[in-house]
Amino acid sequence: MTLPSHPSEPDVDDARERVLVLLKRHGWNATSFQVLQPGFRYWFAPEGDGCIAYVDTGGAWVAGGGPIAAPERVRDVVEGFHRAARSEGRRVSFFATESRFSQLVPFEELPIGEQPVWDPSQWEKVVRGSRSLREQLRRARAHGVRVREVPAEVMETEGHPLRAAVEVLAEHWLASRRMAAMGFLVGLAPGAFARERRAFVAEVEGRVVGFLSVTPVYARDGWFLQDLLREPKAPNGTAETLVDAAMRAAAENGRRYVTLGLAPLAGPVRPWLRFARTAGRPLFDFEGLRAFKAKFRPDGWVTLFLAHPKDEPAPWAVYDALRAFARGSLVRFGWVTLLRRPRFFVRTLTALLVPWTVLLALPMSARWFPSPWVQHGWVVFDVGLIVGLLMLLRRWRDGLATLLGRLTTADACLTLVQAVAFNAVRAKGPWDWSIIVASVLAPAAASAMLLRSRDLRVPEP
Repeated sequence: MTLPSHPSEPDVDDARERVLVLLKRHGWNATSFQVLQPGFRYWFAPEGDGCIAYVDTGGAWVAGGGPIAAPERVRDVVEGFHRAARSEGRRVSFFATESRFSQLVPFEELPIGEQPVWDPSQWEKVVRGSRSLREQLRRARAHGVRVREVPAEVMETEGHPLRAAVEVLAEHWLASRRMAAMGFLVGLAPGAFARERRAFVAEVEGRVVGFLSVTPVYARDGWFLQDLLREPKAPNGTAETLVDAAMRAAAENGRRYVTLGLAPLAGPVRPWLRFARTAGRPLFDFEGLRAFKAKFRPDGWVTLFLAHPKDEPAPWAVYDALRAFARGSLVRFGWVTLLRRPRFFVRTLTALLVPWTVLLALPMSARWFPSPWVQHGWVVFDVGLIVGLLMLLRRWRDGLATLLGRLTTADACLTLVQAVAFNAVRAKGPWDWSIIVASVLAPAAASAMLLRSRDLRVPEP
């Protein structure tokens, strides 16, 4: 059966309990436990022996990993899910599948990155063979970092001092991210289903400086080291010490599989995705994340895929997956991200303002101004803005950002006055009107970005 499009909270809780039962039997994908997080909907096979967790973006049902079902049932479950989505006018895709999926289902696969895997019983050999890892662990010990496991009942108890400290740490960690908070498979909910998880905290003199949440991969007798958080000013080696503690606990508990999850856009991805990896570097350090995971010397790297029907183009599947991570709105996600990391915006604004100012100074632009001195005044004004923006790029100062924001506000107001009093009556067609509207809206948007970024900006590393 298919759950209601907008189920009530008790229905959602009941569905999650059903999903958990299936996970304990068939949870094979590394991300399988993450589908219990808020935001997912669940489609159950009519026979009740399989489930697909998905996010409805409005145009597609994007599944988190493969179906939760026995291997011999995977294809039938996918086909049923596909029919249900088509009946609702939705595309389908499966994010973060492994090669097993395409062996069972005739879908196209788009490589989206790699995830490292370990046999934790070999972890001691990894540590002995890595001088840099041993040095990071030594540094953390020298700074008094101590790691201990957190009992499940602590993470379940709202208001418990240790859980509260972890929640504060999570807030600080999220605030330090370059991008806006994402949903789908990367949401933070360390207290959910705490009795099925393992949790570790790193402390310095009783103060929590790091946290690691471990989720089970039931069908592989393994662990996914999911949420690895540290305070921005935590001692060097804090994250490594948390991973070391979890690996040793996994070995002691007889686990046979551990992963740190996806390193997006790593490995054999398509050329256009490699371009996206390079272009997106100011917002997300793809190569740095892979390098961090590689320092733990994994036993191997497994390629993960975005799987989609053969009659649906790969770019649509990528677009749908991005909307799932962006919680539905790429525009809102991009806006909030730019507010948090305004240097990219300032670079773009500067790059656009330079040719704009050159155009203003040309004789052919004289018809847009009441007199030559007004034209020259605008040129001088914009040159001053360019100098200020370059100074802001060199070293961010909130006071300078405020001043430039106020100057661009004045720019927008004066441009509006000139547009109403002089340009509007002389506009001769859509092209003229588009220039007038852009001249007014561009400085207004720049002003809003510069002033708002003071509060949301993430400090540069």
